[in-house]
Amino acid sequence: MSDLIDNNENNSNFNYNQNFNQMGMELPNANAPLVLGIISIATCWLYGVPGLVCGIIAIVLHKKNKAVYVTNPGLYQNSYKNSNAGNVCAIIGVSLSSLWFIIALIGVIAGVAGSTRGFGRF
Repeated sequence: MSDLIDNNENNSNFNYNQNFNQMGMELPNANAPLVLGIISIATCWLYGVPGLVCGIIAIVLHKKNKAVYVTNPGLYQNSYKNSNAGNVCAIIGVSLSSLWFIIALIGVIAGVAGSTRGFGRF
């Protein structure tokens, strides 16, 4: 009787392990690059600074996730897609934030240059 119980426990453990391997595991920070990439796109118009910070952090986290993914691609396949999408969003966010930062910087320089020239007339 105890042999039957042991066999049932072994079979249930085997099924659990088989299903677990099919589902895969999560990368340590799989969703963080996605969230930070979206935030970098959403905040790019705030003079570019928050978008640059979030986008660069997302790119660094994706590189770490990619290094873990390369060790065992089949195990982390589902969560790597989120990390990869976050990397794409981060690249877009860094590009837009850089553009806004440059535009803001040109505006500040033009404003300072225009204001100093105007004071000389009085």
